[in-house]
Amino acid sequence: MTVHARIGEVTERIAQRSRDSRARYLDRIRAAAAKAPVRKALGCANLAHGFAACGTGDKATLMTGEAPNIGIVTAYNDMLSAHQPYEGYPELIRRAAREAGAVAQVAGGVPAMCDGVTQGEAGMELSLFSRDVIALSTGIALSHQMFDGALYLGICDKIVPGLVIGALSFGHLPGIFVPAGPMPSGISNEEKARTRQLYAEGKVGRAELLDSEAKSYHAPGTCTFYGTANSNQMLMELMGLHVPGATFVNPNTPLREALTVTAVRRVLEITAAGNAFTPIGEVLDERAFVNGVVGLHATGGSTNHTLHLVAMARAAGLVLTWEDFADLAEVVPLVARVYPNGSADVNHFRAAGGLQFLIREFLAAGLLHRDVRTVWGTGLDGYTVAPALDADGRVGFAESPAASANEAVLRPAANPFQPTGGLTVLGGNLGRGVIKTSAVKPDRHVIEAPARVFHSQDELQQAFKAGTLDGDVIAVVRFQGPKANGMPELHKLTPPLGVLQDRGHRVALVTDGRMSGASGKVPAAIHVTPEAAEGGPIARIRDGDRIRLDATAGTLEVLIEPAEWAARTPATADLEPNQSGVGRDLFGHFRAMVGPADQGASAL
Repeated sequence: MTVHARIGEVTERIAQRSRDSRARYLDRIRAAAAKAPVRKALGCANLAHGFAACGTGDKATLMTGEAPNIGIVTAYNDMLSAHQPYEGYPELIRRAAREAGAVAQVAGGVPAMCDGVTQGEAGMELSLFSRDVIALSTGIALSHQMFDGALYLGICDKIVPGLVIGALSFGHLPGIFVPAGPMPSGISNEEKARTRQLYAEGKVGRAELLDSEAKSYHAPGTCTFYGTANSNQMLMELMGLHVPGATFVNPNTPLREALTVTAVRRVLEITAAGNAFTPIGEVLDERAFVNGVVGLHATGGSTNHTLHLVAMARAAGLVLTWEDFADLAEVVPLVARVYPNGSADVNHFRAAGGLQFLIREFLAAGLLHRDVRTVWGTGLDGYTVAPALDADGRVGFAESPAASANEAVLRPAANPFQPTGGLTVLGGNLGRGVIKTSAVKPDRHVIEAPARVFHSQDELQQAFKAGTLDGDVIAVVRFQGPKANGMPELHKLTPPLGVLQDRGHRVALVTDGRMSGASGKVPAAIHVTPEAAEGGPIARIRDGDRIRLDATAGTLEVLIEPAEWAARTPATADLEPNQSGVGRDLFGHFRAMVGPADQGASAL
């Protein structure tokens, strides 16, 4: 089937808008590819340093200069549950490379912070900037020019986007992203959310809350709700950077290990030394990014990707805008219900048919580009198959079931949960922002209420605990943008606002900060730009101003006479406390240089 007219239109618009920047990018990486592998041209002392620590066999292989060498860029640490499984991956990868007559070396590590640990704490103000640090660290890892290809080991929130940006700087190198999978299901997401809300109301104590959280986040692997980490994995598959079916296989299982070995074998095949040279910078073209945005809408993915995909695209010489997101959302149906958009988790999503079912459905409906380059060497139709172990313990592939195993979790494109995507772009006299509508009940898509203004999460929580925050309200939490304090996620706001909503009040949030993939049932206009620290319209709001958030029409307005609104002086805030402690003093230049949210909020 030909691609849907709107999908084609947006794709062509991105291509035309990006014609010059994309051409410059491709010229650059093709010139670099023509010189590869640089390792052969290194001076003898340089090369000797590069393999000095290798074992005898690997050293001999590298001395010949003929066999490919794969760089491993890893985000391993054993504090992140999602990344702890990577501990044993380098040896597994090295062994698989040796069996194929090649070498693999850990080129470098990148930082990997856990937003779950830093949530609501000062460290969260470094979270978004960590994406750019990861990109820089990836560049340093690959700068030795010892490698013919790369394997990127990362899963979580800022880590995959940072690795992609770094990989695109070395876009002449083939690369495959290697996930580790989600942890097994713990207690239900509904039970976890219920305990959090009870705690916010003071009806249970810290011991009960900690017991609930520990039963939810209980094992190695990604958190099982559909936040940014699992949205990352969806994107890497839909954008053709995974081995097919690799995304949601649990850690420490034979299939997970076999998929990693398969990635090693495949990356060797797509190096310049193989017979299917596939530079990563050529895989990630405008069609791949449109497929990624379609997947984001179809699954109700993380709002963080209205930042990350924009920044990732720019690293490939492509200009992706929020208008592109909005136009695609109008024709992409929401077909998945995974917490916080439903009660299921990603393990249930995979069991229902997962990405293989979704990709086949959307290709048949013309909602995805089939004719893309992928690391697997096929178009996107090569990703409709499900992996399984054969009798020899190797990965085999078979067509996944034609029907969803659970339509409460995953539906066909012709029978979606809602006809439009899970994200909406908002605009009006308060600036521009985004809202995740997939988790919000339809009767909450339009909220009109008086404003209550806060300059921190703590201020709002104090007002709630004091009983002074009640009734219909649109909470405005400002000075949370990238220039102000690094644009932290604001999930401490969710329980108190959820309590107000459950009391029957009309409640919403407007902020220049972030909420991410865990955005829940309370309508939240986030990433509002221009931000308050730049004197944006959000800085003019006063307590009692009537605000209308309309996710159906895509508008965000303060209902004030234009002359009065224009005459107001923007508020200011003392941001000194946000500029030191917990490493924040090291990021002053990031806050000074960072771009606006709708351009990816990047300091690079």
